[in-house]
Amino acid sequence: MTQTVSNWVRTGTERPFPYVLMYHSVATYARDPYLVTVDPQRFDRQLRWLRRKGLRGVSMRELMWARRTGNGRGLVGLTFDDGYTDFVHNVQPSLLKHGFTATVFVIAGRPGGHNAWDADGPRKRLLTSEEIREVADAGMEVGSHGMLHRRMSELDNGELLVEVAESRELLGELTGQDVSGFCYPYGDVDLRVMNTVEAAGYDYACAIWRSPLSSRHALPRTYVGDRDGSLRLLAKRLRHELKIKR
Repeated sequence: MTQTVSNWVRTGTERPFPYVLMYHSVATYARDPYLVTVDPQRFDRQLRWLRRKGLRGVSMRELMWARRTGNGRGLVGLTFDDGYTDFVHNVQPSLLKHGFTATVFVIAGRPGGHNAWDADGPRKRLLTSEEIREVADAGMEVGSHGMLHRRMSELDNGELLVEVAESRELLGELTGQDVSGFCYPYGDVDLRVMNTVEAAGYDYACAIWRSPLSSRHALPRTYVGDRDGSLRLLAKRLRHELKIKR
């Protein structure tokens, strides 16, 4: 069986938690009620800010490997939830221009679909199967965001296994690569869900908030939005540094 959360905390191997930024969509927009969209010009300025601060944005796969080998200094995890098609058109070109990589968490059961879970938001297209392969071939990491963007804690064990294990298998077949990362939709995770993700073979998993579950399979992240200019980015960076000392 997997370790209990208390054992995770006692090992100390996950701390201090890495600095991981959480994005969703990068696109021009008129409405953004869920605050998930960053304008492309703002996004490019945010990447330039990271470079000026001597930081390099990388995929979670690269970040976790670097931390294992003691080479994680100056690296920042860049994550993009939901797998919107604007990742190919707006995110990836900017990342490559700055010499960065990132992880995009894809909804395995909805290739080419849209964000049906955002009832009041504008429709956003999701990556097609071909675009997912293109992203992987460009050196970005493709992780799983489940099959259908469901709240994991509300699922029975059979449904949970489909969301976690089958999504990993589907994305692995699609990209030809090992899928080592999972991201909990809505940040919804409890101990049963976290243990299921670990048992399915994921090397790490991303949550949103710090919690008693925070560990390698429930990594907290820092939200980045369209209002985040230099001062706000600096404040968020300093807040992270203060938290990891606690």
